[in-house]
Amino acid sequence: MVITMQDYYEIRKRFLAGESQRKIAKSMGISRNTVKKYCEGNAVPWERKVPERESTILTESTVDFIRQCLEEDAKEGLKKQSHTAKRIYDRLVEEKGFAGGESTVRAKVHEIKENEPKAFIPLQFDPGEAIQVDWGEAQVYLSGKKTKINIFCARLCYSCRPIVLAYHRQNEESFLDAVVRIFDTIGGVPSKVIFDNGKVAVKDGFGLHAKAQAGYTALTAHYGFEAVFCNPAEGHEKGLVEGLVGWSRRNILVPVPRVTDITLLNELLLSRCLKYESHSIKGKPSSVGTMFNIEKEALQRLPGYHFEIAKSANVRVNAFSTVRFRMNNYSVPIKYVGMLVGVKGYPETVEIYYKGELIASHSRCFSRDNNVYQLEHYMPLLEKRKRAILNAAPVKQNIPPEVLEEMKHLNGDYSRMVEILHSFSQKEQPIKDPVKILQVDLHQYDQLGLGKEVKNYESAVN
Repeated sequence: MVITMQDYYEIRKRFLAGESQRKIAKSMGISRNTVKKYCEGNAVPWERKVPERESTILTESTVDFIRQCLEEDAKEGLKKQSHTAKRIYDRLVEEKGFAGGESTVRAKVHEIKENEPKAFIPLQFDPGEAIQVDWGEAQVYLSGKKTKINIFCARLCYSCRPIVLAYHRQNEESFLDAVVRIFDTIGGVPSKVIFDNGKVAVKDGFGLHAKAQAGYTALTAHYGFEAVFCNPAEGHEKGLVEGLVGWSRRNILVPVPRVTDITLLNELLLSRCLKYESHSIKGKPSSVGTMFNIEKEALQRLPGYHFEIAKSANVRVNAFSTVRFRMNNYSVPIKYVGMLVGVKGYPETVEIYYKGELIASHSRCFSRDNNVYQLEHYMPLLEKRKRAILNAAPVKQNIPPEVLEEMKHLNGDYSRMVEILHSFSQKEQPIKDPVKILQVDLHQYDQLGLGKEVKNYESAVN
């Protein structure tokens, strides 16, 4: 029978009033043993002892084997290759001749894990000693389209000064670019950069055994800092920046930013991070900005040479006047067909050089097997092969659909078509932003008989 708090109160009250245990039990309809247990107040109903039954099958050696398996997992640090309770049970059967049930082993594994103490050492850093960095994800609106972006978060360990940058991808060039830009932003280099074991920085291993990627190794040598890698699943080792990722999403990315491109987004993020300098953190002697001014003096000086973060490759221009870089094709002027050119891939752009001269620059494409054309690169060829204009991929990719449709009704007037193409090829960004293309004086299209169609298209895209 379950004794309620009211029952306990009645038993104690009546017993203290001099009533016998027998009378209390009879009038309340409970056993005398229960009344005897609670009347003196030596036991209480809200504390019940659960009998602990030691399993006879789980011997000391069996429990030791379970603990060894879990300790082995902790040393290896491979979260996705660690012992499950089922695997421990299978090993016990195979290696120790265990005759008990799997549920018994599962219960013991759960008990050991639950009882494992989790204690952390409070850390304190000197000015300029270290910065913690990490990746996160967020949603923003780029040119009106909801887009998932990657945010690179950094936080100085002494002053807690935050820096947040946005990128389309978490790749090596984005990682290197972020670190360089952070150093430029804070005006110096800390002694250590603390990061996890992401493949953008780590080629093999983890923690103390991590081997950095070649690009990150060169970066550490050039800027003179120590690369410190955390152990897997040990977020507390860089707890300052772990918290910054969530804080960034909830604060500097709310309301959700609406910008035209990632460059403007980064300007917005940096301006919002600057406002944090007025914040005072509990337990810190001064505001973030005041402590950052102290920390700046302790940072190492920036080197004179600005580190090149681009992924580079030498590629021959094919017959379609494109070069292939990271699973996509980018156009160059047709006069470079057959030439060997240098390609530099930056986080957001791709630049193409011939003998040190920049011959083409494109916004980087992040999908696969796409062709990115600039109309101006093909104009000399289109002027010679006018009959190919309406089916030319560079034309279809760069000319607004309404204008292209009207060109089909020019009855083979290729001279006029070429004039139209020249008007569009002169724009800085002829393919990505048709609204910008159309922000020109419309009288030139009126002269070509297309003014009305262009105005209609501008109204439609707006």
